[in-house]
Amino acid sequence: MKLQIRNAKRKTILGVAAFAFLLLPLGNTYLSSNISSISSAFVFGPQPISAGFLNGTIGTAHYFKNFECRPSAQKLLGISKHVSNFVSGCEVGAAGQEPPKAGALWILVPAYAGLSIFGAKSLGATSQGFPTFQGKVVKTDCAAGTTASACPDHPSYTYSPAFVAVEQYLNITKGIFGLPEGVLPTPAHTHIITTPQPSAWYVITVLVFDPNIMPNPANGKCHQVVDSNLTNPTGNCLTSFTNLYSALTNATTAVSNANTNNPIWKALGMPMTQVIIPGDNPQTISNPNSNIILFFNVTPGNPYKGQNDQTATTITA
Repeated sequence: MKLQIRNAKRKTILGVAAFAFLLLPLGNTYLSSNISSISSAFVFGPQPISAGFLNGTIGTAHYFKNFECRPSAQKLLGISKHVSNFVSGCEVGAAGQEPPKAGALWILVPAYAGLSIFGAKSLGATSQGFPTFQGKVVKTDCAAGTTASACPDHPSYTYSPAFVAVEQYLNITKGIFGLPEGVLPTPAHTHIITTPQPSAWYVITVLVFDPNIMPNPANGKCHQVVDSNLTNPTGNCLTSFTNLYSALTNATTAVSNANTNNPIWKALGMPMTQVIIPGDNPQTISNPNSNIILFFNVTPGNPYKGQNDQTATTITA
């Protein structure tokens, strides 16, 4: 993984599938109290659904099959069999894999929201599992794994070398929430795809460090929430592949302004670009940096339409 580390689904969609998660119980007070039914905002009709972006358009993802993680994290990274089995072999953050015969799916993790992306109320997340930033809810297509608004048919937990780096930066040697080191709930996220044709999708994880370009999943709008030296702070609003590509090399003071006290940013070397893709760069932006395969088809139409304000609340208000 090329990170600078300190210490250490039956018709096609017009949108990005949000990451969904299986609800796997743990003998832990926090996790046990937060394992509940998937949000009704995402489960209605004959199939579980979610949403996402295709070049600025919001569409509906229809999940029809459970996720797969191949090769296993144990084979991919040499981690222990116990950890690999615990997370169903799911890993995020390794590079150098050949893209499988599937479509590319970029997941946008609002990493600027710090540890709240993992859905724990004790870390600042809402009771539904959404992260928060500067006291406001960051709405995403999927809340964190194991929480009330997590999405269907995806891993609840993943292993990541980046998680290890963050835990080591915080001097955590035995993992958190009783989980193995490097294992955490799949973080909250929103998604981008470039074509609606495939039904199988390989995952590319994107860490967003500029909150000014994190879109409202219900309407695709971005708002300036921190000071920026850019003439157009929201110009790379992450609703399209084009903007994502640009954000990979676009450095801005908004990043340091937003992440001063963010252990994720610090543990990963304090990058100044609006986003990073662990293990990848602009030239390899379409290469998978995980071993997760998701299965969904895409249809036009915004699944948030007609939902209540709690579902469609803007991410900045």
